[in-house]
Amino acid sequence: MKRYEEVAELLAADIRSGQLAPGTRLPSIRKVIAQYGVSPATAFQAYYRLEERGLVRARERSGYYVAGSGLAHPPEPASSPAPLISASVDISELVFSVLGAVQDRGMLPLGSAFPSPLLFPLPRLAKSLASTARFIDPWDTVASLPPGNTALRQQIALRYLGMGLPQAPEHIIVTNGALEALNLCLAAVARPGDLIAIESPGFYAASQALERLNMKAIEIPVHSKEGIDLAALATAIQRHPIKACWFMTTFQNPMGTTMEEGKKKELVELLAKHDIPLIEDDVYGELYFGQRYPLPAKAFDRKGLVMHCSSFSKTLAPGYRIGWVAPGRFGKEIEQLKLMTTLSASVPAQVALADYLHTGGYDKHLRKLRHALEGQLLSMNDALAHHFPADIRVSRPGGGYFLWVEFSEGFDTLALHGQAAKLGISIAPGPIFSPSRQFRHCIRLNYGSPWGDAHEKGMAALGSLVRSLA
Repeated sequence: MKRYEEVAELLAADIRSGQLAPGTRLPSIRKVIAQYGVSPATAFQAYYRLEERGLVRARERSGYYVAGSGLAHPPEPASSPAPLISASVDISELVFSVLGAVQDRGMLPLGSAFPSPLLFPLPRLAKSLASTARFIDPWDTVASLPPGNTALRQQIALRYLGMGLPQAPEHIIVTNGALEALNLCLAAVARPGDLIAIESPGFYAASQALERLNMKAIEIPVHSKEGIDLAALATAIQRHPIKACWFMTTFQNPMGTTMEEGKKKELVELLAKHDIPLIEDDVYGELYFGQRYPLPAKAFDRKGLVMHCSSFSKTLAPGYRIGWVAPGRFGKEIEQLKLMTTLSASVPAQVALADYLHTGGYDKHLRKLRHALEGQLLSMNDALAHHFPADIRVSRPGGGYFLWVEFSEGFDTLALHGQAAKLGISIAPGPIFSPSRQFRHCIRLNYGSPWGDAHEKGMAALGSLVRSLA
C-alpha cells in the first residue's frame, strides 16, 4: 500500500468509527503533512482518494469536509436477548411472504439480500464465458465433478494464500453458490433432531436449512460491536448437546458486525475443546472497507473443525451461482453429499470464472466495489440521520452492504414492511432473522445500490412512515 493510501485509510477509519462526524472539517493539508510526516503531494493524493470514495467533499477556499449533512449519526443497537431454544423451526412462510416483493424491479430494494448488479463487471465476465465455452473439452463435464474444476480451485487457493491462509486446491470443493456449501456442511455433521447453534439475529437461510432438515435451533446473541456472545455460547454448550454451529464471523448478516481476530480465535478454541464443528459463512469477507481481508475463524483452526464457505455471488458474479467450501476434516462427507444431490456446479460458469481470475482484474474490481459500497453506506447513514426519528439505533459495519436499524421497543416492523411495500419500498423486518421471531422492532436495510434521487426520496418516505406508525 502506497503512503497516500495509508493516510487515506487512517482518515477513512476515523470517519467509519464516527470520530470524524458528517460535516466535520478535516485537518488542513499543512496539519496532515506535520502529523503523518508526508509531502504536500502525498497529503493531497490522500484527500483526492477520500473524495473519489465519496467520503469527503471539497469546499472552495474552505478545505475538505466529511460528506453528509452534519447531523449526528444514531448510536449503535443494544444487546440481543439471551439464548433461546426452538423445539422446531417454522420460519419459511414468513420469509417467503416478506421477501417476495424484493423480486419486483419496480421496488426500491432496501430489503434485498444482494448488491446492485450494476456494480459488477458483467460484460467482462460475459467475454470470458463466450471465449471459454467454445473450447470446453467434453470430458470436462466429468473432470469437473466434485471437487470441481481444477483451474478454478487453483485460483480460489491463490485467494486463500493471499490472505495468509493456505489451502490445498485438491481440498477445495466447488458448489452451487455458498448456500449449497453451507447446507452440505450442515448435512455432513448433523442429523434430524440435532441441536444447532445459530446467530440471533442471524441469516434466515440458516433457520430455513434447520427447518428443512428437521433440526432444532439454539439462538446465540450477536452484539453490534463484538459479534457472537462467546459467554452465552459457552454456557449453552455446557447445558445443551449442541451438535454444530453455523456462524458468520465477518460482516454478519443482518447486523454487519465483525468479530475481532482475538474473539474468532477464542471461538475456535472453545469449539475445539468440545469437538463441535463450525460452519463458517464468509461470503462478505472480500467487501472490507479497511486495509485487508479480516481473517476468518478458519485461520485459527488446528483440528479441521471449521468448514469455511464462500462464493463469488456477492462480489463478482451473482447469477453464476459458484461457491465453495474449504471443508477441514469433513471433505469426504461433503464431496459425497454433493455427488448425491446436485452432482456438479455449472461447468461453463466454473471455466469462465477461472479464466477471469487468471487474466487479472478481480482485485481492481474489488477495490472499486468496496469504494462504491463505502460511499453508499455514508449516504444511507446520512439519510437515516436526516429523515428518521432521533431515538433509533444503527449498526456501524466495516464492510458488506447491510445496516441493522433498531427502533424503540413495541414498534412493529412487520406493519412497517406492509405499508412500505404499498409505497414501492422493500425492507427486511427483524422477525425473519430469528426462528422465534424476535426483533420485531428492528429492520435490515441494504445500501448495496448506487445512491440517487430514488433512494433519497425512498428513505424520506420510509422515515415518514416510521414516524406515523410510532
